[in-house]
Amino acid sequence: MKALKFLGVILLALVVVLLVGGMLISSKYRVERSVSIKAAPDKVYALVANPRQWKQWSVWNQRDPAMTIDYSGPESGTGAVWAWKSKSEGDGRMTFTAAEPGQRVAYDLFFPDFESTSTGELRFEAQGEMTRVTWAMDGDMGKNPLMRWFALFMDRMIGKDFEGGLANLKALAEKP
Repeated sequence: MKALKFLGVILLALVVVLLVGGMLISSKYRVERSVSIKAAPDKVYALVANPRQWKQWSVWNQRDPAMTIDYSGPESGTGAVWAWKSKSEGDGRMTFTAAEPGQRVAYDLFFPDFESTSTGELRFEAQGEMTRVTWAMDGDMGKNPLMRWFALFMDRMIGKDFEGGLANLKALAEKP
């Protein structure tokens, strides 16, 4: 009986730590990665500003070839939208909110399973014969103290996808 009480106290303490600790953790996160690509900013921009091009370089699409994708709005630039359904990658929708040719593409990313929206952008900076591409995303895990624990690990979880996507984008843009 003592062991059961002890186990109950430990379990209660763990729940309190998770909940109270979660309230103390910031709900906001930022993920950012960069790569230098030997191509003009306009060439790289064209591969990012059109959502149909993401299938060629985004690791999300490549991990699930059976992913269903619906496109709406303009073909590229501000207002272009792509929504997907995937058993392995989840469901989501990306809406391009700003597009400045050769400079940047900004987006809102919505995941219905988590009821969360994050914002992101890919920036293109000419550096001689190279283009520095920086992919950044900001989000907020909200008031749920358990979800705030995820904010601590978002850079590790999403950062690898950004790195893989940027490596694929580099390989694609550097093709003659």
